[in-house]
Amino acid sequence: MVALTTRVKVLAVLSGFAALALFLPARAQQAAAPQMRVAVVDTQRAVMETEDGLRMQATLKKLFDSRQRELDKKQEDLQKEREDIDKQKDVLSKGALAKRFDKWQREMVQLQTVFVEYNKELQKKQNEITQPIFQKSMGIIRRLATQDGYDVVVDKQAVPYVRSDLDLTDRVITMYNQGAPGDAGDAKAGDKGGAMPKPLTPPTLVPPSAPK
Repeated sequence: MVALTTRVKVLAVLSGFAALALFLPARAQQAAAPQMRVAVVDTQRAVMETEDGLRMQATLKKLFDSRQRELDKKQEDLQKEREDIDKQKDVLSKGALAKRFDKWQREMVQLQTVFVEYNKELQKKQNEITQPIFQKSMGIIRRLATQDGYDVVVDKQAVPYVRSDLDLTDRVITMYNQGAPGDAGDAKAGDKGGAMPKPLTPPTLVPPSAPK
């Protein structure tokens, strides 16, 4: 009976060693596998909140406000003209009314064309002055990633949550403002830059009553 009990204990110990032998290689593989280091950057804020980015926004706002005032003035003039045409429709001859109506419509089409052209101008201007800021910011991000050993840097807008210590945005802004160079790589031409100013307000005039 004692010999049987001893044999059972020996088998139990051997089974334990066998299980441990299977477990240890798996744990060793997990320990040996390198863990990917990931950080995030709010790309838009990293561009817009640098000193150059703030100056860029002020330049765009000045241009935007100027264009919007011009469009508002043209629209106000057309609104007054429309009201005058409606007042004169029972006084003017049919031919004179038709001429004023046609002139108003041509001016309205012209105003809409100017609106489209101004928005294109704003977009082009934004791209011109944002791209150098964006290029430098991306270079600093790559430099930080290399320096701190990050394998991947993700745009913060693409993830629902991230620990605050993994967010490099403030460091990027500080390094940019201190004149730190980026690495030698180029940002992709199609990558996004800063936020576009709110589009110009389109003209929304109601045309005068057409002559019958």
